[in-house]
Amino acid sequence: MELGVILEPGHPPKTDKAAILVDAVRMVTQLRGEAKKLKDTNSNLQDKIKDLKTVKNELRDEKQRLKTEKEKLEQHLKAMNAPPQPSFFPSPPPMMPKTAFASSPHGQAPGNKMVPFISYTGVAMWQFMPPASVDTSQDHVLRPPVA
Repeated sequence: MELGVILEPGHPPKTDKAAILVDAVRMVTQLRGEAKKLKDTNSNLQDKIKDLKTVKNELRDEKQRLKTEKEKLEQHLKAMNAPPQPSFFPSPPPMMPKTAFASSPHGQAPGNKMVPFISYTGVAMWQFMPPASVDTSQDHVLRPPVA
């Protein structure tokens, strides 16, 4: 009688033992199916959690990589925007007025024309020298100091 009341609460209890057992078997089968569904859902969610954790770790690594790349780019940008170091040769003005050549014997630069001023700019000439010439580690042996 208690089993009949538990299986169908709110209804009058069944008195037939066979009907009560059939209802109990049906309820147990239904509960087993729901339990199986919940276990499958749980395992699927666990798999999704593992996948999301791997994606999270990959994103964390990518964020760290991007952060270091950003810092490198910022340093590079600071280096590019830094004021230039003074060179050994000051850069000359590109043109000189005609009055600079007024005392020349042939009367260069007639009229109001500007004359190009050619000189060495701050070009590093050591770039074009062979490495053996640039090496100064043996200078004290090869070229003794002159008194």
